[in-house]
Amino acid sequence: MAPNTGILGLVLWTSRGDALSGSKTSSAAPDVFLSCLAVDIPHRLVHTPASSSYAEHLFSSIRNLRFVAPDTPRPLAIVAAAEPKHVQATVRCGRRHGVRVRTRSGGHDYEGISYTSLDHHERFAVLDLAAFRSIRVDAPRAEAWAGSGATLGELYFAIGAANRTLAFPAGSCPTVCLGGHLSGGGFGALARKYGLSADNVVDAVVVDADGRLQNRSTMGEDYFWAIRGGGGESFGVVLAWKLHLVRVPETVTLFSIRRSRNQSAIDLITRWQEISPVLPWDLYLRVVVDKQQAYFVALFLGSCGRLHRLIRTRFPDLGMTQQDCEEVSWVQSTVFFAFDSTAMPLEVLLQRGNKRQSYVKAKSDHVQVPMPRQVWESTWARLERPEAASLMLEPYGGFMGSISSSVTPFPHRKGNLYQLQYYSEWFENGSATLKKRMKWVRDLYKELEPYVSKNPRAVYVNYRDLDLGTNKLEGNVTSYANARAWGEKYFKGNFERLAAVKAMVDPEDFFRNEQSIPPLPTATLWSPI
Repeated sequence: MAPNTGILGLVLWTSRGDALSGSKTSSAAPDVFLSCLAVDIPHRLVHTPASSSYAEHLFSSIRNLRFVAPDTPRPLAIVAAAEPKHVQATVRCGRRHGVRVRTRSGGHDYEGISYTSLDHHERFAVLDLAAFRSIRVDAPRAEAWAGSGATLGELYFAIGAANRTLAFPAGSCPTVCLGGHLSGGGFGALARKYGLSADNVVDAVVVDADGRLQNRSTMGEDYFWAIRGGGGESFGVVLAWKLHLVRVPETVTLFSIRRSRNQSAIDLITRWQEISPVLPWDLYLRVVVDKQQAYFVALFLGSCGRLHRLIRTRFPDLGMTQQDCEEVSWVQSTVFFAFDSTAMPLEVLLQRGNKRQSYVKAKSDHVQVPMPRQVWESTWARLERPEAASLMLEPYGGFMGSISSSVTPFPHRKGNLYQLQYYSEWFENGSATLKKRMKWVRDLYKELEPYVSKNPRAVYVNYRDLDLGTNKLEGNVTSYANARAWGEKYFKGNFERLAAVKAMVDPEDFFRNEQSIPPLPTATLWSPI
């Protein structure tokens, strides 16, 4: 059979002869690993602590200053891969010489596990996919190939340049890269209409634990299922994704309406919980609570006049007027959600720089029954404290509630009203500030426990939270029994199937981190859904 080819010139088929040999001996000397890399990777692409370029590359996409402290474990090398063979070589050399590989696409992971480790004794390298950022849009087929290192902003810009009536469902932060976003599901403003990013992935290019290149036809459907929402860095290194693009009107409508406490913000939020999940699928209406203000932010796949009539009928207490809304193209709406303005040029979507460095702690929940008004009164009182975080309420319903929870590993579908994110961001250095900020988030998370999902208390894997638990070893692989404590909160009933896939594609648990999927023990029974 002739090889298939795709984006980035990637070869999607390799012979079994490319697999690793059975020898995977460990070496205590990093220079042996580096010598192995040098066979296939140019010296200029491998940055070690002895390199003048090491700090620049390490910090180039660290988004959370919690992980820049001097005592934070650092990789023994950063491989700035430029071709698939560089990724393959890194995986093969890592296995051969006992060096773990952590893969970074954009560095937005809240707990920094793509570029650091909790274990000060772990020998690991960072595989940086920033160069895998090519995007090819096929407008007639409504498809696109995009590298894992491409940002959401770059993807949105490319789609908008190709066709005004095409879009892709994904998040609102333009500097997030596709690799991590799609690996965890990918929730955004089009989710109620078209689902998650992962729901719209139709193929992928992966380097597996044996260093082989795989695509959907060669990896099989179980493997393909797992990488579309099963969390990053557990099953291999995804280099590129084939995406199904969705249809949108030439003009969409936006609004952002601010309400304070004395403008009935608490009553509006209480009411929003029941209204937002049952609105028409074309309407996404989220709430952001920040600095004692509630922002009701909407994207509507239709005209301002239609949106005004809809809100006047379904949510009249919001007090929306036609002057509140603005009609723009879909790609311009992505600028609005990122920068709270439509006046900025589309080119801002192409900015990859990490100019806004801050400290971050986040947690998430899923709400299945509206929280009583008194709960929001209590929460609002917490929001008045100087160390308060932001709350983001993302509506479900629509497409999200219409399909099975097992279609992809992301299980949070039917039965959820909305997703709640606690997001604390601060700029002041110091342990006292850190403790105060972390405590605020954790205390509110604990206080709201009676009012959110239960058995398990479900959370979103793209909002990584190591408070939920971290992996422990059982022999030389991650303990499945221990990992269930956090894994079932992210994946519910899909966790066991993910572990079964892990046992199939990476039984020796090479791709491992603090919350990676463990291999399912052979004694544990699992049957396909």
